[in-house]
Amino acid sequence: MTAVTKAQTDRSSRGQYADRLDPELWDYVDEVNSWYPPEIVAAPIEKQRAVYNRMCAAFHQARPEGVTTKDGLVATATHPIPVRHYRMAGKGAAATVVYYHGGGFVLGDLDSHDDICAEICAGTGFEVVSADYRLAPEHLHPASFEDALAVFERVAAASTLPIVLCGESAGGNLAAAVAQATRRRERHAVGQMLIYPELGGDEIGRSYVEHAEAPLLSVSDIEFYRRIRSAPGQSQDDPTFSPLRDHDFSGLPPTIIVTAECDPLSSDGEVYRERILVAGGHAWWREEPRLVHSFLRARMTVPRAAEAFARIVADVHALGAATER
Repeated sequence: MTAVTKAQTDRSSRGQYADRLDPELWDYVDEVNSWYPPEIVAAPIEKQRAVYNRMCAAFHQARPEGVTTKDGLVATATHPIPVRHYRMAGKGAAATVVYYHGGGFVLGDLDSHDDICAEICAGTGFEVVSADYRLAPEHLHPASFEDALAVFERVAAASTLPIVLCGESAGGNLAAAVAQATRRRERHAVGQMLIYPELGGDEIGRSYVEHAEAPLLSVSDIEFYRRIRSAPGQSQDDPTFSPLRDHDFSGLPPTIIVTAECDPLSSDGEVYRERILVAGGHAWWREEPRLVHSFLRARMTVPRAAEAFARIVADVHALGAATER
């Protein structure tokens, strides 16, 4: 196949996104698909996890200089929850970030998003606590939420530092659910940063329709992950499952939601911001242009993703530092 013919074939298969995404981002999409192809969702869960873990290891970046880590466990009545603490050596932190990784509630662990947590630590100077919550389908809802809440409660009890909740994709769902569950407590989050979160939005929403077949995440993928984390007949109207299904959005901490333009989940961020504003709160939504779901992993090779990640780190710092003023 000649270079011209290959380029024509690529354009045809990429549909509406052929010219909508930068060439560097297409290189990233192709690399992800070479490691974790779309058809992998039909494979057994253990195989999906093994393939996903290999992909994460291939993309993993060295931790920034000065970042130290320590693994630990948060004890509960039934099981321990692995956590990883990130700190800057020799420096006191002004706030703690509790981070929940992505992976559709099925994939991911402390290693899959290790470099992202380390870079947030280095970029903000804050302590970061990453939570390794239980995964579906072995552990159905509300297992992941209960673990996310338990880690927050442990951090809140162990330190007086301000806490910023941060989560990516499925982790954004958990961060939002924890913020909503703890907002009336004396120890609540001072802010939340939600990165292309899955919040249980209506699939007739703007981005669900426009980007139903977006690269790296489709509406059918979203439906798969929603089904696999719930028992048959279990209601998805529970706000700990779908934060957008709550009936009260008052009292939430300042919230920043960052989404990707070419992602069916983008509307979730827009709607969540509007509901917080209507309830009298403070919220900002930013849709990063010409990017796709999971763009944080592209930050080393795609300039748009690098710039978006830098803004996210700055936003996390602003949320945690606001109580200092």
